[in-house]
Parts: sequence; structure tokens; C-alpha cells
Amino acid sequence: MPATPNRSRDNYALIVLTTVFYFWGFVAASNTVLIPFFKENFALAQWQSQLVDLAFYAAYFFGSLFYFLASVRRGDFLNRLGYKKGLVGGFLISATGALLFIPAAMAGSFGFLLLALGVIGLGFTLQQIVANPYMIAIGDPATASQRMNMAQGVNSFGTMTGPLLLSWALFGGLDNDGPSGLEVVHSPYLALAGCLVLLAVLLGVSRLPKITRAGQMQKDLGALKFPQLVWGMAAIFVYVGVEVSIQSNMPALMADPTILGMDHTRTVHYISLYWGSLMIGRWTGAIGVFQPRSGLRRLLTVLVPLAAYGVILVVHNLKGSPMDDLTGYWPYVLLATTGFFFVGDHPARTLLVFALGGMLATTAGMLMEGQAALYAFISGGLFCSIMWPCIFTLSITGLGMYTNQGSALLVMMILGGAILPPVQGFLADLAGIRTSYWIPVLCFGFLAFYAWKVRRILLGQDADPSASTSPNPA
Repeated sequence: MPATPNRSRDNYALIVLTTVFYFWGFVAASNTVLIPFFKENFALAQWQSQLVDLAFYAAYFFGSLFYFLASVRRGDFLNRLGYKKGLVGGFLISATGALLFIPAAMAGSFGFLLLALGVIGLGFTLQQIVANPYMIAIGDPATASQRMNMAQGVNSFGTMTGPLLLSWALFGGLDNDGPSGLEVVHSPYLALAGCLVLLAVLLGVSRLPKITRAGQMQKDLGALKFPQLVWGMAAIFVYVGVEVSIQSNMPALMADPTILGMDHTRTVHYISLYWGSLMIGRWTGAIGVFQPRSGLRRLLTVLVPLAAYGVILVVHNLKGSPMDDLTGYWPYVLLATTGFFFVGDHPARTLLVFALGGMLATTAGMLMEGQAALYAFISGGLFCSIMWPCIFTLSITGLGMYTNQGSALLVMMILGGAILPPVQGFLADLAGIRTSYWIPVLCFGFLAFYAWKVRRILLGQDADPSASTSPNPA
């Protein structure tokens, strides 16, 4: 339970913890820049380049699995250690992974670099387990969801700015010509390690609220008897996989002569636009948390996505990105806005509509060429943006005492971000990069099916499949 409220302490804790969410997004999205960079320096096949995502996201799976098994066998060890110490430890583990980039690059070893990424992801896993209860514990419990959504908005800002900043650090900007050696990773990852250590120190000396949890996870794996959870685990696997796979293979897509025919060092602003699309959707989906009156809510549903899109344009303008490449994306922003008007606060309906939208947009991208096709592929970020909270809420509905166990099992399914990108990369090597995007089409199709299926399951249990939810992306 949290300590006695203290506004100044809580505000300080909120600032520090929000920074945690920024770094999650910053590093995860920056991996997209590493993929073509490693592919070029190590002469990798497309599927091999996607091992970057496998190394990073597999760490989430194995870290969560270890925590789950340890908690089932011996109780919640983080509860005994203390969540503050667990969070500090997570930062230090990730900082160690960032420092490992330097000897790995000096050794010229792709495997060593993947190991370093895995260590960063392992530290982030520990942070994920700890940061969410901390965010809930600081301040008024009635406004906890608002704090979470603010943090996720910052997370999305990290995913948008991460590729831009790392690209600038590696390539010196969009006008740089020629390949860069592995040694250019030294400075940015040394800086990342320094920031992570600094945050660990700030947390270590801070007076964050002490958190304890009564009870333990159930030990009989009873959560698996609920079909909504079993289907939900598959849905989380597919959702994270398709969100990561679309953009991880995008540098190779943009190099295709029928799309842009441009080198990856000149197209990073499009990757940033993809991650910015998730920010647009998440900001818009968070409006309901503040419970505005119906008239104000309709107005905000129009203004918030436009404001988020404006933030993207301002950031890229300051960065010096080619603005003509970004301003033509506005029809997709309006399309997503229309979708939000239609779905309301119904997670099953929201998931169905946005999954079908992603399916149609990706299919359209494969039928078109040039920038129009690229915009269609990028819009996958808009359609993915609100899927995590929908799937998570539907999956744990009705689980009762098995809710915590079900949540842990769902987090493990972030493994999809490790598996599906290499699968799509392998298909790209066999049949071409455009053809490989049939995999996202099939993924969106499965998510639409899950939305229909889980609604029938919950209605059969006399549960409410229309319970409102608020975004809390992984």
C-alpha cells in the first residue's frame, strides 16, 4: 500500500516514473534504425536483420516467465525485495546492456550486439513489472488511470523521437551519404547508459511510496481454464508481433523501387511517423478517462488527434525532416478520428473496427505504389494504437482470483514482437518485401476474429464485453 500522500514527493515521483515510460518507447522504436544499420554492416539477409527484434522482445518473455515461475514457487520476490529496489535494479541491468554495445561493436560481433540488446530488454522487463503499480500508488487512486495515460502518452512521444535522435547520432542527419562503421554506436549507447544510471541514482535517493501487495499468485494455473484468456494470449502475441513487424520491415520496404527506392538513412522520418501514429491513437483513446461531457468529448475527439499530429509535424520541422513527406498523411488521421466516433467505449467493437481497418489499409498498400502505398502501410500504427487495452481488458474479464495470474501470462505474450518480424523477413527474402506484408494482413484478420470470438465467449458467461477501458499499451 502507498505511504501517506505527500504532493511534492508524489509530483517528483511522477516526473521520474514518467521518464521511465519515455525510455521504454525511445529504445524500442530506435531498434528500427539498428535493423538496416546492422543489415548493411554485417551483410545480413532480411530475416537475419529482424533478429534485432527477436533479441529485444524475447527478453520480455523470458524475464516475465522467470518472474512468474519464481512467484508461483516461492512467492512474489519483488514484494520482499521492495519495488523501489526492483526498479533501480532494472535500470542498472539496462545500463549494463547499453554499455555492452561498446565492446560488442569493437569486436564486430552481431551476436554480441544482440546479447547487449537482450540485456537492455531484460532490465526493461523488470521495470515494466514495477513501474505500473508505482504509477498507481502515487497520488489519488481516483486519478490513477489519468496518470497511466499521461505516462503512455510520454511513451509514445519516446517512440516518435527515438528513431530521429538515434538516426542523427549514427548518420549525422538525412543528408549523410555512405555507410557508417559500427564504431558510431559507441557515443549514443554510452549516453543511454549514462541516462539510465542517472535515473537509477535519482530513484535510489528518492522517497518513493513503499508498496506492498497482500496475497500471492494462484498456484494451480487456473487462469488457463478461461477461454477468453487463452484466446487473449494469442491475440496479444499477434498484436505485439504485427505492431513491431510492420515498421521493422519498413526500411527494406522503402528501399523497394516501387515504393520510394531510398536508402534507410534518408527515410527515418517515415519510421518516426509510424510511431507517431500510435501516439495519435493513444492520446485520442485516452479522452474518456477524464469523463468529459458528451459535447466536449466530441470536440476533443476531433481536436486531440489533430493536436497530436501537429506535435509530430513540429518535432520533424525542428529536426529538418522533409515536411512534404509528412503533411500528406492527414487523410488517415481523419479516418482514425471517424473510427473513434463510431466505436465509443466498447473494447470488442473498437478492436473489431480497428483490426478490419488495419487489414484493409495494409491490403491497399500492397496494391498501390509510391508514397500513397507507404502512407497506407504507416497507418497500421493508427490501427494498432488502441489494441493493447482492448485485448487486455477483454482477456481478464471474469477471471476473479486468477486476474493477476492472467495478467502475467498476457505480458509473456509480448514474445510476438520477437517472433513475427523474422517470419515476415524470411517471407520477404523468399517472395519480396511487398508480398511479405500479407503477414500483417493475416494478423489483423486474426485480431478481428478474436474481437468477434471473445464477445461470444463473454456473453456466454454472462459477463459484460462492453466494459469501458482506457489505453495502457505495453
